[in-house]
Amino acid sequence: MFYPDGAYVGNREWDEKGPWTEIVGPVEPRGGPAGIVLKGGKLAAEWGDVERADMTFSIAKSYLSVLAGLAVADGLIADIDEPVGRSVDGPHFASPHNARISWRHLLNMNSEWQGEIFGKSDQVDHFRQIGVGADNSRKGQRRELGEPGSLYEYNDVRVNALGYALLRRFGRPLPQVLRERIMDPIGASQGWRWEGYETSWVEIDGERMQSVPGGGHWGGGLFISARDHARFGQLVAQKGIWDGRELIPSAWLEQSLKPSPTLANYGFLWWLNANPKLPASSFSAQGAGNNLIWIDPEHDLVAVLRWIDKAAIDGFLERLVAAVE
Repeated sequence: MFYPDGAYVGNREWDEKGPWTEIVGPVEPRGGPAGIVLKGGKLAAEWGDVERADMTFSIAKSYLSVLAGLAVADGLIADIDEPVGRSVDGPHFASPHNARISWRHLLNMNSEWQGEIFGKSDQVDHFRQIGVGADNSRKGQRRELGEPGSLYEYNDVRVNALGYALLRRFGRPLPQVLRERIMDPIGASQGWRWEGYETSWVEIDGERMQSVPGGGHWGGGLFISARDHARFGQLVAQKGIWDGRELIPSAWLEQSLKPSPTLANYGFLWWLNANPKLPASSFSAQGAGNNLIWIDPEHDLVAVLRWIDKAAIDGFLERLVAAVE
């Protein structure tokens, strides 16, 4: 995951500079292009090494979204509109500004959370842009913060604060919860793993455990195969039902896919469709390196793409839809 000159792909892709560039989690060389297409839950096509557990970057955010839904279902989060600091004590949600931040704000990426967690400051992603034509020339320059819920900003430090808050509510490492509640029941492999930072170890009820990030910005994150991603995507496509069991509350998934008030094509850490040539109800989990889980309920399609050329994504999906219509 490094360029020949030694630069980490994350730092290069996001034009990272300044004091927060240190890689603090494990990284691995990437595999080659790979992918899977499921139609009606059955394998329609696959290519490349679909068993390789590769870094997946921000696709992990959508897994965090599902874990938040489990926390709500378990009663660990009483109301996603209540302040996080009401049930998560400590300094991260205690300041007058952060004390007004709700779970919904964190999930919609408009929290304006301020501070430092695990050695990374929220400032690192101020003015960050993503997508086609992104201009990150001002990324990392401090800006004045607005009220919680007022501004969408793609900010990995704030997502890490959400991961930490969920860890505190479950009182157990999130990878354990994900494995027991989701991945094992859907028949995922044992080869995936979710790594934290060397700086993200915390003590909860006398036990040392690691908080995990919502991506691989500074290393770590979800290392997983295309095949396991496809199973997860199919579970979401089936509204959380697997073999007759509701693993994810369908009401949570429905709520997760409602447009945020600050970005019309974003839900609870899921990307909603913005391409008029694709079904309006389609949505996706996306990660750097052009990793994608794309779900099309209208055509009962799930596609997992790994390391595809960014310029080819829309064309691939448009041809895929055309092939089944």
